[in-house]
Amino acid sequence: MTRPVASELDAVAEAKARWTTERRVDDIPRATTESGAEIKAVYTPDEVADIDYLEQIGFPGEYPFTRGIFPGMYRKKVWTMRQYAGYGTAEETNERWKFLLNSGQPALSCAFDLPTQMGYDSDDPVIVDEVGRAGVAIDTLRDFEILYQDLPMNWLGTSFTINSTAPIILAMYIATAGKQGVRPDELMGTVQNDILKEYVARGTWLYPPGPSVRLTTDIIEYCTRSMPRFYPISIASCHIRDAGANMSDAIGFSLSNAITYVQSALDRGLDVDEFAPRLTFIDGAGPYIFEEVAKFRAVRRIWARIMKERFGARKRESMCFRFAAGVGGSYFRAEDPDLNLVRGAYGALALALAGVQSMLVAAKDEAFAIPTEETARLALATQQVLAEETDVTKTVDPLGGSYYVEALTNVKEHEVLAVIDKIESLGGSVRAIEAGYMQKVVADGAFTRQKMEESGELTFIGANKYAVKKTCDEMQLHESNPESVTRQVARLKEVKNTRNHSVVSASLKKLHDAARGSDNLMPFIIDAVKAYATVGEISSTLREIFGEFKEPIVV
Repeated sequence: MTRPVASELDAVAEAKARWTTERRVDDIPRATTESGAEIKAVYTPDEVADIDYLEQIGFPGEYPFTRGIFPGMYRKKVWTMRQYAGYGTAEETNERWKFLLNSGQPALSCAFDLPTQMGYDSDDPVIVDEVGRAGVAIDTLRDFEILYQDLPMNWLGTSFTINSTAPIILAMYIATAGKQGVRPDELMGTVQNDILKEYVARGTWLYPPGPSVRLTTDIIEYCTRSMPRFYPISIASCHIRDAGANMSDAIGFSLSNAITYVQSALDRGLDVDEFAPRLTFIDGAGPYIFEEVAKFRAVRRIWARIMKERFGARKRESMCFRFAAGVGGSYFRAEDPDLNLVRGAYGALALALAGVQSMLVAAKDEAFAIPTEETARLALATQQVLAEETDVTKTVDPLGGSYYVEALTNVKEHEVLAVIDKIESLGGSVRAIEAGYMQKVVADGAFTRQKMEESGELTFIGANKYAVKKTCDEMQLHESNPESVTRQVARLKEVKNTRNHSVVSASLKKLHDAARGSDNLMPFIIDAVKAYATVGEISSTLREIFGEFKEPIVV
């Protein structure tokens, strides 16, 4: 994109004024971004006349990384394709993982059931109806051993969507790998470990924000020292967005959370260039193709400057915004579910054009059920077709230089920075959460969005417009095995009966005492896991020290 000279810009402005008047452009229906900013009917060179190409855009793989974090992007290697999978017992999930790997998926992404996410064991009567429903049930190391049966952990990476119990799940991953003869420094993968967004969006917290950030930082520190190939956190805006926030609020909150984590790691004594290259992000994509592209281009620029100017990062890798993203979530509908395939394809296109590093596309039935093997295969094939049958991988940042995209990138940058500034004015993410500010923004956004869908202002084809009588009832759905819970509880009982109880008690006592101090708790949690202490027992031990978070009432 070359900078026009002043005379050319004057000529464009004059011609645009004439065109606007003669063609009655002001009478054209108004359009806005998802965040409410006006979208002009047409964009011209004068819209981007103030952009300094080298300072604000630059080249792929070079600061400020607006055009991508790698020089060749997909011409060298396409994004990693993952399907989010996990349900029932470890045996069932192991079988589904092998199916996906045989279908061409190169890595895994694990879904956990709500009891596991919330620190409960499968035999707890409070949560028995949720065992294995939203993901795989994990109680002890024995479940993890079955989960990875016949799967080579020395080269197969896994992304774990887990937060409040992330230290326990990571400990099980490490312990299971050890039984395969795989050292921690050989392991690849990611653990989400983004607890702050749980207070804002999903609600699967256990402890107050302060102790929770301590555990998050424990993982970052442990992985920095002992697991150099593993990503210790995936800072998530996708859940915030799916809960109701618009994309600028969601990504702004997420970056504010990231700032909190970076500062906590620095306070722990880590050098920024030790751990920052292993920070990752995860977002979601909706149907707003150009806005998604502009958002990620802006965020790469913002994050690079935060890391360089605020935290003094020196390594190029420390300034790179690495992101995975999912397609689906709140943008899929149960009505006319075949259309979710179309929505998934458009969302995947947006992410490819935006320069994603790892992608998952939800199956068309994932809005209301565990995907079947067939729908999971179609979702994976959506990415494979995009990567191997289209031309989106042939050049880097193909929409860069578009008057519209460059102007929109600047708009998204200003919006996201305004959100970060607001959180900073409240004292940072932890204080904003404790005051209920982020939660209120998300709740208000969800209410507004629901009203827009009900009124038809927000369109969902097949649901609130051009609806047809076709629902999930006509599809072949995944059938849960009613014996799964029985088997899971029976295995848990067997483990409890056969483990060395004195070793379990001793390991939990050491964890309890360490939690009172300031030691990194990962080694103590690993020892407890190796003794076959349960997720519930370890969580309860920490809850005794840390207490529980009480959500503020916000009106």
